[in-house]
Parts: sequence; C-alpha cells; structure tokens
Amino acid sequence: MSEMSAEFQKEQSTRASLLKRANLEAGFFNFIGGKRVSLGGTLDVVNPATGEAIASVPDVGQEGLDQAVAAARGAFPAWAATPYAERRGLLSSFIARIKEHEPDLIALLTAEHGRPLSTSTWELQTLTDEYGPALINLELPSEESDTKTMGHVIKRYTPLGVVCAISPWNAPVLLSFLKVLAALVTGNTIVLKPSPYAPLTVLRIADYGIDLLPPGVLNIITGGDTLGPLMTAHPGFDKVTFTGSTQTGKRVMNSVATTLKRLTLELGGNDPAIVLPDADPEKIAESLFWSMFMLNGHACISLKRLYIHESIYPAVTQALISYATQIKTGDGYAPDSALGPVQNKMQFQQIQATWAEIESSGTKVLYQGEAPDQGYFFPVTMLDNPADDASFVKKEVFGPIRSVMKYTDLDDVIRRANDTSYGLGSSVWGTDTKQLVEVASQLKSGTVWINQHASLAGDLPFGGHKESGFGVEFGIEGLKSYCSVQVIATK
Repeated sequence: MSEMSAEFQKEQSTRASLLKRANLEAGFFNFIGGKRVSLGGTLDVVNPATGEAIASVPDVGQEGLDQAVAAARGAFPAWAATPYAERRGLLSSFIARIKEHEPDLIALLTAEHGRPLSTSTWELQTLTDEYGPALINLELPSEESDTKTMGHVIKRYTPLGVVCAISPWNAPVLLSFLKVLAALVTGNTIVLKPSPYAPLTVLRIADYGIDLLPPGVLNIITGGDTLGPLMTAHPGFDKVTFTGSTQTGKRVMNSVATTLKRLTLELGGNDPAIVLPDADPEKIAESLFWSMFMLNGHACISLKRLYIHESIYPAVTQALISYATQIKTGDGYAPDSALGPVQNKMQFQQIQATWAEIESSGTKVLYQGEAPDQGYFFPVTMLDNPADDASFVKKEVFGPIRSVMKYTDLDDVIRRANDTSYGLGSSVWGTDTKQLVEVASQLKSGTVWINQHASLAGDLPFGGHKESGFGVEFGIEGLKSYCSVQVIATK
C-alpha cells in the first residue's frame, strides 16, 4: 500500500478529525454543464462498516440525463477542436487538484467504503501518481505513408463524440476517473454515472476540479438501478464504457446494439493461479494472500482459484495461514485495520448466500479469520481443496472467500485453470523462468502474471478474454477505443 503523509498518520487515531476532513456536512451534488445541480429525489449512501447512512446524493431520471447529454453535446465541438497538448495540460491540472486535496479525499473514501485508510490512499495515489499521468501522456499516432493504390495517406484518430461511462463501487475513484481521462484527452466529452453505493468521493473530486474544464466537458450524474439502462439506450451517446458484472455487461451490450454505439466492457473474472512445485512457500505467501484479498476480494482481477502442487500444498497453505492470522478486519478508521467490510448490503447478502452453499456442501475450511458483528463484515475465508464443479468455485465470488486446491499433473491443472467462461487474468508462480513462461503462454486470459498478480499500468492495455470483457481499457489501444480511425488519401 502507498504511504500516507506524517501529518495524516497522526490523525488516524482520532475518528472525529477524520470525519471532519471528510466534510460530509458540505453535501454532494451532480454536475451538468459545469454547474452544481440537484435533480429528482435522493439516495442514501451507507458506510458499510457501521450500516449507517452518512450522506445522500441526487437520484436522477430521464430529465436530468437529457440535460447532461445536451450539455456534453454542446461542449463537444470546441473540446474536440482543442489541441491534444492543451487538453492534456488541463487534465494534468485536474490530476494535480486531486492530489492537492488528497488527505480529505482519503478520509471521505474511507467513510463511504468502510475500508482501511491505507487502501483509500493506495487508490487515490495510484490514480494521481501512476495510472492517470501514464495514460494522458501517451501520444495518439498520426501516421503518413505513400501507397501504390491510394497515393499519399494520412491515418489519424478522431474523437467519437459523447461518452457514457458507468463505473462500479469497488474502486470508484480509480475506475471512474481513468474513464474520464481517457475520454477527455482524446477529445470526447463525457457523462459519468458512478455507483450509487460509492459516489461521494467521485462527486467531491468534481467539486474540487470542475472549474478547470470548459462547461459541459465533464458531467456527473447519480441514480439508482433505472438510470443505467436509460443511459445505455440514450441516442445522444456515441460510446458506452462500462465496468461491472458479466451479467449486467450482457444487458448493456444488448441495449447499445439498437443504436450501434461503440462499446467497451470490463467485466467479471474468476482468476486462477498455478503454484509450481519449485516455488518458495515462505517467499510467496504474502503476495498470494494480497492477490486473493486485495480490496477485501472486491476486485475483478483478484486471484480467486489457487492451484498448488500437492508436494508443497501443506507448506504453502501453512504459510498462507500464518500470514492471514496477522491481518485484522475492521473499521477503516481504526489504524490497525488491514481489511474492511463488504462494501454494500446487496453484496453482503450474496456473500452470505455463498457461505450457506459452502456449509451445505461439506467443504472443509482451510482458514477463517474474525470480523466485527456490526456492519457488513465477513471474515477472510480460505477453502480447503473444494470440488472443481462446486458452484462457489465456478462462479466469481466478489468478496473475501477464496478456493485453494491441489493438483498433481501440470497439463491437467492448466486445463482446470482454463475451464471457465471467464478470462480476465491468471498467474503462475515458481522459480524456473522457462517453465513459467511456457505455462503462462497456455493460460487463456487477457493478462498473465508471473510471480505476481493484479498489477496494471496506465500505458498498457487491459481487457478480458471470453466473457470477461469486450475491448480494452488503458494504453494506446484503450485510447483508440474512444476514437474513430480516419484515412485521408491524396493522389
């Protein structure tokens, strides 16, 4: 996790000072055409560590959506005509503005997520120090060549128009603003809908930085379950970018088909990892643990199925248990908490239902930690060699329950790892570089890591195979997905 400032660390023991920094009393607004707006009804936002409502946000319907789209369409021509370098400069200033308010935003993100302060710090600093700058500093190529059939050719990339962005609750700041940065740096305007479960920090960032951008370039609206379908069906959008479950992603794809909107889907994962027999159990245990339980298991790219060679299964599992006993699950404002609650009631109920399936199946539990009774907490849980065909092994478990399994034959475990409708990420662990690369090349996923898992970069593409996605985010390839390619030929 990233480091916090010395001043901020001193405040951790004082819950009141952190809540003061979060400044919940200031209220939260939507942004349309560069202005604060409050339309429709309201939705409560709950701190999952306590189960208590801490703020409310607007619940926008068709009228507010139409206004946001109109503002984005009106701003598009001038923004698209703004030089790339100038757009990049404005977005760099926007990132700097986020950085300027980092301590307050960390406190607010922890308040609405319940997660540890260190995790909120990681998310904000990953956006401002790593992925964000790397993404906007990429150059979209304009290529020229002489051809026999078309003469002198210029190939360039032009913005699509108005982007509809729908982001999830698990990493709301990072996943929202990476969509914003990609759309805006390529000359598009955007209407963003953050998750109703975790919209507060996204809205506060807009409050801090909206003045840096021309009115209508960035619009943010909040709403419940009905707003997303209204957005994906709206004829005023030219592209939809959605991050969420595969089930919802399929509905989004059906919705945009009627107007042939461009589409990027970053969906679910059931990531496998294969630990080869030459791996060092003590050396990899900590990395394996956090690969499984990063963001409390609320990560599409977290490790969900861990396959360990039978010869080192006892040693690796014991090392995992030894490390897990050191990890405390608790309220994010407590300085010794390393993991927080399940983020919302709906997801908590899904995890409880999965646990009921596990108990009824008779599957052995390798390790289960402790968790507070208040709020939506569920303890870190590792299962001991569950059956491959168990429902909780085959589906994506989006929470702190993970399956740890034995294998004997390498070819067979590669088959088992690939035996899924998902294909987001996978990893291989060991010491023989040649064998690691050979195994990695046989795994069917968008990203394959060696002796690591879930690391990404703003300047490299990220996307899923099979039902884990459609198109890619990040990198030049991700930026191109916000553009139309145009060929100008002169003879």
